[in-house]
Amino acid sequence: MINFLKRPRIIILLVILIGGIIISYAFFGRDKAPAYDFIIIEKRNLIQEISVTGRVQSAESVDLAFEKSGKVSRVYVNIGDRVNVWQTLVVLENSETTAQLAQAQAGTESARAKLLQYEAALVKEQAKLAELKGGTRPEEIQVQEVKVANAKTALEDAKRNLVDKLEDAYTKSDDAVRNKVDQFFNNPRSSNPQLSSKINTDFQLERDIEWQRFLLQDTFTSWRSSLDQLTTSSDITSYIFQGEINLNQIKLFLDKAALIINSLTSHLDLSQATIDAWKTDVSTGRININTAITNLSTAKEKLSTEESDLALAEQELILKKAGIIEEQITAQEAQVKQSEADITSQEAKIKEAEANAQYYRAQISKTVIRAPISGIVTIQDAKIGEIISANTIIVSLISEVKFEIKASVPEADIAKVSVGNTSIVTLDAYGRDVVFEAKVVAIDPAETIVDGVATYKVTFQFIEDDERIKSGMTANIDITSDNRENVIAVPQRSIIRKNGDKFVRILDGNNVKEIKVETGLYGSDGNIEIIRGINEGDKVITFIEE
Repeated sequence: MINFLKRPRIIILLVILIGGIIISYAFFGRDKAPAYDFIIIEKRNLIQEISVTGRVQSAESVDLAFEKSGKVSRVYVNIGDRVNVWQTLVVLENSETTAQLAQAQAGTESARAKLLQYEAALVKEQAKLAELKGGTRPEEIQVQEVKVANAKTALEDAKRNLVDKLEDAYTKSDDAVRNKVDQFFNNPRSSNPQLSSKINTDFQLERDIEWQRFLLQDTFTSWRSSLDQLTTSSDITSYIFQGEINLNQIKLFLDKAALIINSLTSHLDLSQATIDAWKTDVSTGRININTAITNLSTAKEKLSTEESDLALAEQELILKKAGIIEEQITAQEAQVKQSEADITSQEAKIKEAEANAQYYRAQISKTVIRAPISGIVTIQDAKIGEIISANTIIVSLISEVKFEIKASVPEADIAKVSVGNTSIVTLDAYGRDVVFEAKVVAIDPAETIVDGVATYKVTFQFIEDDERIKSGMTANIDITSDNRENVIAVPQRSIIRKNGDKFVRILDGNNVKEIKVETGLYGSDGNIEIIRGINEGDKVITFIEE
């Protein structure tokens, strides 16, 4: 053995072998730790952008005129003013048509209420027919007598309620005119009421409201005299009709009073506090009159229902007492058919009333000029009180910029785009290094189908004119739809989804923890906002070698 160890080559080989074993154990004998890529969370700004392609075209200009002749009642713009799409520019006098529309709408609602009554009557007539065919028992007669008594009581209650509502309508009307509005009139209850000299507004409007105030004095006198004679035994229908006319007259008067007061500005003889007090009083009066109109309409419908119920109950009692004969069944079958015919007729009346209301809406729309585009007023020739002929150009508009861009935004992105969003635009003609700014000014509400995909037309206007911009150029647009400043964000690839929830993995020392998070805005740079779950300074794993 000693001789064996003295051999140098053998000793060297043993040393190499032992060293190799040690090194192999060090590198391969232990468990290999997993490798991580992670980021340390810092707050950052996050921007969401949508990229689309469009084409430059010349901006719009438009001349506007009324479809019908009339007298100008309101002018809202002057030359040089900037206006938005659908903004009201000029209005012709349309109070008469507005009143006709209100009457037509009331007729529609009345017709619908009547239809409901007919439908309810049909159900009762059908039930009555079924009862006739089944015969009448003494117990049924007793029950029907109780129904008649209850119907009479309900009818009396409905009449008393209507009397109360008519009195309340007068009280509210008297307060609205004589307390709320008369405070800015001189001699309001005389034969020559005059608006206070402190008020300086449209001359024609002043004359109109003074004339209406004169007429209202007689209205209040005759209305009060009439109501003093009203009882539940009176012909209430005529009182209701007159009350509705009076309320509508007062409502129109208050609307004009509101128009005058809302146009006032303070001056040496008229403080802003006084104007504000008048506005509040007139507004309260208008609310009270609208309430009175609604209450009267409801009470009238209730009375009509109770009258119908009583008549039906009495007729049913007569039939039950008379006994059942074949002629009664035949007559009731005819009544059912009549109710069905009434329903058909009433449905036709509703359609006619709706068409009537739609006609007046169309007429009113012809008295209003609205801006079809956003832009600048270049012509405005309307003057309050002036008679305007049909098809005479009154207002002209031109877009604020010479050129605009039309682009199609896919359905998946349109919810992220809003009017006013800023955009960065490059034109193919000048490359990606030449940048222009634009903003979203309009979004079409209706979709356009392109290659089977729903898209929406979006209009952009350049922030500044530039002689390099020409019609027909292809534009690449990056729309800034949203942004967040100083928020926690992580790469989207670090998000793990499990059972509908979202998690991220963080390093805690040598341990890996999964933390549930709530996400927010998706950034265009591949990051996503974290609203809740992790904090600044956390180490978020973006890659882990499994």
